Amino acid sequence: MSTREQHSRARRLLAAAAAALTVSAGLAPQQAAAADGDKVLTVAVAQSVDSLSPFLAQRLLSTSIHRLMYEYLTNYDPGDAHAVPALATGWKSSPDKLTWTYTIRSDSKWSDGQRVTAQDAAWTFQKIMTDEGAATANGSFVGNFREVSAPSPTELVIRLKKPQATMTALDVPIVPKHVWEKVGDFSKFNNDKDFPVVGNGPFVLTDYKPDSYVRLKANKDFWRGAPKFDELVFRYYKDQDAAVAALRKGEVSFVAGSPSLTPAQADSLEGEKNIHVNDAPGRRFYALATNPGARAANGQKFGDGHPSLLDERVRHALFRAVDRETIIDRVFQGHAVQGEGYIPPRFSTYFWKPADGQELSYDPAEAARLLDQAGYKKNGDGKRLGKDGKPITYRVLCHATDPNDKAIGQYLQEWWGELGIGVTLDCLDNVTDPWLAGTYDLAFDGWSVNPDPDFVLSIHTCAALPATPKDTGATDNFICDKRYDELYARQLAEYDPAARADIVKQMQSRLYDLGYMNVMAYPNAVEAYRTDHIKSITTMPEKAGNIYGQDGYWSWWSATPADSDASSGDSGSAGVVIGVVAGAAVLVAAGVFLALRRRATAEDRE
Repeated sequence: MSTREQHSRARRLLAAAAAALTVSAGLAPQQAAAADGDKVLTVAVAQSVDSLSPFLAQRLLSTSIHRLMYEYLTNYDPGDAHAVPALATGWKSSPDKLTWTYTIRSDSKWSDGQRVTAQDAAWTFQKIMTDEGAATANGSFVGNFREVSAPSPTELVIRLKKPQATMTALDVPIVPKHVWEKVGDFSKFNNDKDFPVVGNGPFVLTDYKPDSYVRLKANKDFWRGAPKFDELVFRYYKDQDAAVAALRKGEVSFVAGSPSLTPAQADSLEGEKNIHVNDAPGRRFYALATNPGARAANGQKFGDGHPSLLDERVRHALFRAVDRETIIDRVFQGHAVQGEGYIPPRFSTYFWKPADGQELSYDPAEAARLLDQAGYKKNGDGKRLGKDGKPITYRVLCHATDPNDKAIGQYLQEWWGELGIGVTLDCLDNVTDPWLAGTYDLAFDGWSVNPDPDFVLSIHTCAALPATPKDTGATDNFICDKRYDELYARQLAEYDPAARADIVKQMQSRLYDLGYMNVMAYPNAVEAYRTDHIKSITTMPEKAGNIYGQDGYWSWWSATPADSDASSGDSGSAGVVIGVVAGAAVLVAAGVFLALRRRATAEDRE
C-alpha cells in the first residue's frame, strides 16, 4: 500500500477520486509530441496518480513526481542518505532544540519567474497546521509545531512544543504561496486543471491525463542545474508484460514494474542488447495485514472484519502457517530477502530482528494448537468453526495488478486450508474503497520506507485514525495501541541516534508481537532501462540501489541521454521514441494505496 502522511479527508471524496482514477484498459489514444530534437525520457509505470496536490498525495508515484516539481527544505544524499541542502542551504537549532532556524537559498525561483522565499515555506507549513484538508498527506510532520514564521526572505523559523528529531527530514513539498493561497477547499483541489503547474524543482509539470500519462519539462533555471533530458514522461501500462515489450521495442526507456519486475520478466531481459537490468536491495516491505477492527478516533467502529482476528492467538496462528522461505524461493525466486521487522535491512540503523523465542516461524502444528486453544476447532469435515458455528473463510484483499499477491494468495489457500480455514482472494483494481471502509479480513500491504522512518511509523499511531467513520485518516491499517504510541512519542523526541534507533526497534517488536502485520519479504528493486536511450543514471544508494521511487530526484535529474539521437524500435509505433516523440504517460493503481498517506511513504504505499 512509499511514499506520505496523515489527517482526514471525507471518505466519500476520496472514494470518488479513487473511482475517477481507476486503471484504464489501454493507453491514451492521443499522445503529445515533443519539440523536434528534444530528448525525452519515458518511464513505464504501474501505479496511478491519486492526486497532483502535494497536500493530498499518498502513493509512491505521486510523491515521487512531487519531488520533481517542488523543493523540500532538505534532501537526502544519494550516497549514504544523510541530510543535504535543498531549498534550505543550512540549519541550526537552539540549545534546547525547541527552535530551528533555516537559511533559505536566494537563487531559487518559481517557474513563473517569481523568487522563492522563506514566506513560501512558512505559508506551506502554516496551512498544514491549520487546515485539516491540507494536512491529509503531511500532517504528521507538523503535529509538534508550535509556530512557524519568516522574519526575512531567507530566514525560516520553526518553534516546537517539544524536541523533534526529524527536523532535517521534513519531507514536505514547499509550494508557492502566491498560487496556492487562492485555493479554497484543499480536500477537493487536485492541482490537475491548469498547466504548466508552478514549481521550483528540476522539472515542471506541463500535462496530465488520469490513468494515461504525466508529462514534465526540464526546468532550465533549476538552481542545482537543469536536467539533461528535455522532457520526462510517465506512461501507465496496466499489463506489465506489455510494458516490458514496449521496452524491447524502444517505445519506452525505463520499466519500473508494479513496483518491481517479476523474476520471469527480469530474466527474459538479462543479456538483451541495449537493455540493462538493475537488481538491488529495495526500500519496501511486503506484508500481510489483518483487519484489527476498523475504528475512528471518536471511538466508533465500522467495517466487517472477521471477529476471530481480534484474538492475538488467531493472528499468530495464521502467520505461523506462512512459509516465508517458500515465498522468497518460489514467488520472488531469490529477488527478495525474507521478512522480519517493519524496516528493511537496507536501513541498517533501524533494522530489527525478533529475539530467540519471539519469532513467528513456520510451524503448522503450533498454528493448529493456537487455533484449538482459542476455541476455533475443526468439525467433522475438517473445517474450523467460528463462534457463530459457521466455517471460517477469510477474505484476503489483493491488487489485481500485482502478480505476487495472486501467487502468494494461492499458497495461503493451501496453507490455511490445511488448518481448516477457507480463503477467498478479492483481487481488485481499486482496493481503496474496501480498505477505507474496513470491509476486508486480511490484505496484502506494502510501503516504501524513507531514510528517516518516522512517517512509516506514524501510520500505526492512534492519531492516524480517521476522525469519524466518514473521514479518511492517515492510518495504514486502523492499528491503535497505547504502548506503541508511547514509544512513537519517545523516538520523535530523541536526538541521540543510537538511543532513537533502539526505541524504533522496540516499536517494531511491539508491532510484531501484536500480530496485526506480518512482514513476509523485502523485495529487491528490479527494474530495467535501455542503454541506447540512457547513457548513465544515478542509483540510490549509489553503490547498489534503486532508480525508480528514490528519496530524492537524483535518478531523473542526473539521467544522461545516450550519444545517438536515433530512435530504436518500430518507427511507426504510436509510442514514445527518445529524441522524437514523447509518449503520454499512464499511471496506474497498484499496490496497496491506502486512502491516505504519502505513501510514501514515505514513500509509499504500493
